[in-house]
Amino acid sequence: MKRYPGVVVAFSGGVDSTLLLSVAKSVLGKRVIAVTVDSPLQSRSELIDAGRIARRLGVKHITIHVDTLKDRHIMNNSRTRCYYCKRMLFTRIKHIARKHGYTAIEATNRSDLRDHRPGITAMGNLGIESPLIQAGFLKADIRAAARGLGLPNWSKPSDTCLATRIPYGQKINGQILQRIEKAETYLQRFKLRSIRVRDHYPVARIEVNPEDFPKIVTECKKIVRHFHRIGYKYVTLDLNGYHTGSMDL
Repeated sequence: MKRYPGVVVAFSGGVDSTLLLSVAKSVLGKRVIAVTVDSPLQSRSELIDAGRIARRLGVKHITIHVDTLKDRHIMNNSRTRCYYCKRMLFTRIKHIARKHGYTAIEATNRSDLRDHRPGITAMGNLGIESPLIQAGFLKADIRAAARGLGLPNWSKPSDTCLATRIPYGQKINGQILQRIEKAETYLQRFKLRSIRVRDHYPVARIEVNPEDFPKIVTECKKIVRHFHRIGYKYVTLDLNGYHTGSMDL
C-alpha cells in the first residue's frame, strides 16, 4: 500500500473491501477515499452498512448514483452482464481517482478467481488494481485478518448484486429487483447465516445453509404468506443449500 500516492477504494461494505479500506487508512492516512455505488442492483441494506463502516473507520466516503439498467447488456442479463456492469461502475471510480491523482483499487481476492466473474476482465482492462490478489489472499485469509484487526463485519456473509438471483436471459427491471430484496430482507429476521432468493418467477427458490433448514421449515407458513404478498406464487427450499454461483451451473 505504501507505493500508492493515494487510493480510491471501491467500497461495498463487505468484509473484503472493509479490510482493504482499513489497511489503506492505516498506511496512507487522509490520502484515502471510499467510493460506494448506489445502483438498482445494490440492496439498500448494503448501502447503509457501507456508510456506517466508513464513518467508523474515519474515511472520506462518497456515494455515486449509477443507473446500470440503462445499459442494454445489463438489462438483458446476458452471461457477460457483469463485464458491462463493472466497466460502467469502474469507469466512474477511475475518473474520481484520476481527479485526485490517486490509484483506483478494489477488493477481489484469489478465491473469487474460481468463479465465473467477467467483471474481473473489465477491471483489468481499465487498469484497476486488486491488492488482495497481488498479496495472494484467499477469503479465509481476509476473514482472519479482519478479525485480528477487530473489524466489525469480519464474519459477515458474502453478498453479491441482486442480479445474481435472476436467471441469465431474463430481463432485469426494478420490479424484479424490489421483489427479491423484499424477500431476502424478510428472511433476515430469522437469523439465517446466508440467504439467497433466486427469482424463477412465479417461483422463489430459497437458498440457505443446510443447518438453517429447520428454521425455514418451522417458519414456513409465515414465509409463504409473506412471499405471496410480494408476488410469488410458489415458494421452494433448495435442498442443495446455499452455494455461490448457482445461476452459473
